[in-house]
Amino acid sequence: MTRDYTPIGPRHRLLSVLVENKAGVLARVAGLFSRRGYNIFSLAVAPTDNERFSRISIVVDVDSAPLEQVVAQLDKLINVVEIGELHPDEAREAELLLVSVAADASQRSQVIQLVGVFAGRIVDVGHEAITVMVAGTPELLDDFESLMKPYGIAGLQRSGRIALPKLDRGSTAGGAAVTASHIA
Repeated sequence: MTRDYTPIGPRHRLLSVLVENKAGVLARVAGLFSRRGYNIFSLAVAPTDNERFSRISIVVDVDSAPLEQVVAQLDKLINVVEIGELHPDEAREAELLLVSVAADASQRSQVIQLVGVFAGRIVDVGHEAITVMVAGTPELLDDFESLMKPYGIAGLQRSGRIALPKLDRGSTAGGAAVTASHIA
């Protein structure tokens, strides 16, 4: 099954939802989408640096419901603290891919070379396959996945999009400008 995660176009919008880190909150958010017939294209959730909160990144299919309606319904949930839309031009997006690729001894070096080009890591090795982890933009992962298909994909899992707003690159309090070279 081929999934096209990119680009976030007119059909998809990325919401960043800050919620209280409590049992059942994710179920309530997912239940809202289910009850209203809203389609979730991608969903990722994890605690933030403050253990009281989690951030849910949701790529919403706006063909299933207007974005304003989705946001209004989310805002009614008691455990939702903050909702924001992240525009692709104003956000840093990433995704994680784990893939097991059929690669016998004759093909293994080719796969390993492609893993290096995409700055991936080999996380498991078997006699007839290897498992690879690659992190990056959804577009990068789409490209990597396409290159692995001819070898034979035995298993594949993607984390879903996560994102944060781009940082302000204006002057710092000390007057020194922040440049791209300061970003890891």
